[in-house]
Amino acid sequence: MKKYLLLFIIAVFAMSCSKKVEVKGKVTGGSPLERIELIEASGVATLPLMNISVNKDGTFAGNFEAPKNGMYMISYGGKRNLVYLKGGQTLEISGNGMTFPTEYIITGDAKKNNDFFTATQKYLSTYAQTVNMNELLMKDEKTFLKGIEKVQSDINKNIEENVKKFNPDKEIITWKKNDLAATLLMILNQYEMSHKQMGNPSFKVTKTFTDFVNKLEENKDVMVKEHPLYREYLLAKMSPDFQKYAQANSVGKTDITTSELFNEYLKKNQKNLSQTAKDYLLAFVMAQSDIHPTTPEKTVEKIKKIIDEDIKDATIKNDLKKIQFAINGFKVGEPAPEASLIKQDDKSYSLSENKGKPYMIAFYASWNPYIGEATVPVLKEVVNFYKSKMNFVFVNVDDTKEQFVKTSNSLLKGITGVNVYGKGGLNSDIAKKYGVYGFKLPCFIVVDKDGKIASKPFFNLGDPELVTVLDKQTGLSAPKVDPRVQLQPGMGVDPSAMQPAPEQPANPQPAPTK
Repeated sequence: MKKYLLLFIIAVFAMSCSKKVEVKGKVTGGSPLERIELIEASGVATLPLMNISVNKDGTFAGNFEAPKNGMYMISYGGKRNLVYLKGGQTLEISGNGMTFPTEYIITGDAKKNNDFFTATQKYLSTYAQTVNMNELLMKDEKTFLKGIEKVQSDINKNIEENVKKFNPDKEIITWKKNDLAATLLMILNQYEMSHKQMGNPSFKVTKTFTDFVNKLEENKDVMVKEHPLYREYLLAKMSPDFQKYAQANSVGKTDITTSELFNEYLKKNQKNLSQTAKDYLLAFVMAQSDIHPTTPEKTVEKIKKIIDEDIKDATIKNDLKKIQFAINGFKVGEPAPEASLIKQDDKSYSLSENKGKPYMIAFYASWNPYIGEATVPVLKEVVNFYKSKMNFVFVNVDDTKEQFVKTSNSLLKGITGVNVYGKGGLNSDIAKKYGVYGFKLPCFIVVDKDGKIASKPFFNLGDPELVTVLDKQTGLSAPKVDPRVQLQPGMGVDPSAMQPAPEQPANPQPAPTK
């Protein structure tokens, strides 16, 4: 009996410590080409944790390892919303394809917290229509503060009413109140800045105003970790001062980056700011300013150095390294890693089979809606021109081998190259080793004849830089291609697109220096 009791206790403990979140549900009237993604909402430039397909009948199922209990961004069909999740839970979520996930229904053990969250959000959208914020911002300080205090009181009253109604966990109640504080801080800063810009640069707020700000920032150590909106507030607040610093310290430095300047600024001018806050703010600026597909290799190395030497928080450091690798890829000259790949006949395939001849790896999936109409026609031209001097490996990252066979036979028929599959799709060995995510498909990487990386990831076959790399590896000289030819019209491989959108319009980021 004791033995079984012990096993039961161990099982319960294991469940309580589990970080895995099971996701399942149904989207009525949705498209099978659309994917559902989940992203941790409080991080900086975090990558998707889950990318799953929707079946023909609208059902879907998957799971992911939740790095923490808290808010997660769920996306589908170009729309996004927040859900509150805890490790070990099952998220049972459903909705209509026209509105999901802007509108959703949650059942199961994630229900009460998300019902609370949805109710408070619905109240906010209605309440916002009753407040003329533009008019309030023009008032004198006393009238403005009175108006903001009423807003705070009304929303807090609604929060408490919904606490009684839904009995949510303490953590999400705290999150909601801190979210309100961050929103009010943004408005307070907007008031102060707008009055300085209305012909009175020496305008200063009173002690009453400052005391109210300090009261809202009582939980700033938690807010900076959990609320991107609070970080945006901090950036907005220091933006004018940073601009002056940047202008004074960038003279004659033609290759200095925004990240370098902001890093210096934090060290010299923000000594009272906590290291955690500095890490989050610096990471935000790096992701926005200097981690993107067109970042020069020299800048990539500069950013790596800042991440290694100046970011102290291990989680932020790790997230930045992951996003930089996903966007900028391997360092040119590194050995191209082997990975588990199979052909249609289930025979294994090794990338090293190409050794002695340069090759290009093309990652793709059937659910990329533009691959047939925009990618394949250009790919045919590229392959036909270079195939005498280099090989082509088309790596499919669909969810199943059956879909790989169907897609490769239909889309790539007649195109010279090797068709292979990464078992597990976006969770495959090759996807992980090469930093392949749904947002960067299709993408192309060139490897030289010695099996070493010869290029960063490219997302546009019309990119002149890609043509230059291909010419160099083959000794051929391709005709000029219109650089506007896009693989996926409207595609954005921007780290900011992976971050949760703020609930209030804001422009807090220090602008890059010219």
